[in-house]
Amino acid sequence: MAELQSLEELGGAIESAAPEAPVHVQKLDAHGRAYATGKRKDAVARVWIKPGTGKITINKKDFTAYFARPVLQMILRQPIVLTDRDGQYDIVATVAGGGLSGQAGAVRHGISKALTYFEPELRGLLKKEGFITRDSRVVERKKFGRAKARRSFQFSKR
Repeated sequence: MAELQSLEELGGAIESAAPEAPVHVQKLDAHGRAYATGKRKDAVARVWIKPGTGKITINKKDFTAYFARPVLQMILRQPIVLTDRDGQYDIVATVAGGGLSGQAGAVRHGISKALTYFEPELRGLLKKEGFITRDSRVVERKKFGRAKARRSFQFSKR
């Protein structure tokens, strides 16, 4: 490597050696759909997105029938509403494992990832809101000598 004579040359050398930002490209399958896997707690969701009328189907049911609670429906629709893509994509998801809350979070994670595969320019907006990051919190395991993960057995004086 050539010897540097001034600080300006050092700055130029550092800029030329800096890695470029990763370029995200559209990832579609043979049917023109974007596929992603979302996870939350013990739930795993497989999500497919394609251009359409905005129909959301989960385990072959309408999402309002599968997630009856409005809070879970709101969690599910967050990435769509945030990116102003309401009514533009048909979403088909299969979800298994965990409870309803974990499943709603898993589908939200999957929708967010699939949206970034379909439209890579949405990645920054979704990442800033934390929808692309997998929520790594899981249930702590039960320990031996304990009633639950941390709770001790009840103390008895006699």
